[in-house]
Amino acid sequence: MVGLGSNVGDTEDNLNDALARLEAYGDDITLKQMSGLYETEPQEKKDQPWFANQVIELAVDPEIWSPEGFLSCLQAIEGQLGRTRQEPNGPRVLDMDLIAWGDLVQETGYLDLPHPKAKERAFVLLPLKEIIPDFVFPDGLGINEALSAIEYKIEGNRIWQD
Repeated sequence: MVGLGSNVGDTEDNLNDALARLEAYGDDITLKQMSGLYETEPQEKKDQPWFANQVIELAVDPEIWSPEGFLSCLQAIEGQLGRTRQEPNGPRVLDMDLIAWGDLVQETGYLDLPHPKAKERAFVLLPLKEIIPDFVFPDGLGINEALSAIEYKIEGNRIWQD
């Protein structure tokens, strides 16, 4: 499961370019499903443009890709499309996060799975629920339970969350 994000205004071209580059890696990465786009209020650093977020489900050949190798691929695509990491939580043209890798649970510092903030972010949970409504995190927490535990507001495809 991969979360994609981009500041509104940079959105569709960057997200489409990112997907095209992922699929260009070969037959060992296949797009299974993708959510719609959600406009999201910035988290933590509020004085920046809103973000557009979506979640995609990919089939990734585990004999070819490790989670760490796949994360490196995502980061390479971010860089190719102009992402710089100058300001934590600041504006960015593209953000690709590995949300989950099957039922794998790990904490390495480089890659923690599932993503440590996934259950706290409506902009991850709502698009994830759209494509996999019965998704369950490895600890047994279902998507509806995770959404019930956080405060957010949604109107159409716009999400507010402090």
